[in-house]
Amino acid sequence: MTGEVVGSGGAGPDAAVEVTLRRPPPLGVPLRLDGTAVRDPEGTLVAELRRVPAFPAEAVPPVDAATAGAAAANYPGFVEHPFPTCYVCGPERPDGLRIFPGRLPDGRTAAPFVVPADAGPATVWAALDCPGGWAVLAPGRPYVLGRMAAVVERVPAPGDECVAIGAAVEAQGRKALVRSTVYGPAGERLGYARATWIAV
Repeated sequence: MTGEVVGSGGAGPDAAVEVTLRRPPPLGVPLRLDGTAVRDPEGTLVAELRRVPAFPAEAVPPVDAATAGAAAANYPGFVEHPFPTCYVCGPERPDGLRIFPGRLPDGRTAAPFVVPADAGPATVWAALDCPGGWAVLAPGRPYVLGRMAAVVERVPAPGDECVAIGAAVEAQGRKALVRSTVYGPAGERLGYARATWIAV
């Protein structure tokens, strides 16, 4: 059972929302939307937003929950993690989504996760983040998210068991292009994203 159909944050079914980070988002402080700019309480620019065409053909193909669970058992972040308190994939974040993307034989990443009680569109956005990043992250090779465009098609219900999938597209210098998709308990697509990660 899934929750409401939401589109892409009000952008409509044929559009995605793209976020470009201009600095690391501060934690524990309220951010405000100023037109297409996201600012911290002091007015510093944190991110910029824009609408872009949707790209459903770029969704990463699914795997079942058992396959995702087997991949997650070998999550490299259990051994070395550049940000172990990450809300999405941090093993030291017990109140997070606890999405631990492990590698599949074809190089994609996969992880199951249980939807929290306060699920909303931001939950799907968050679940789309790290599975793509872990398609390029490796021990001694940290990356951070630079830009992400996503479409949220449906919000899952609290307690739903979902699967997040990531895939690397290409790497050029310090930039890596990745894709990610989240699927619901019946295999339905909940959202998809493409992102640029930057090596640090």
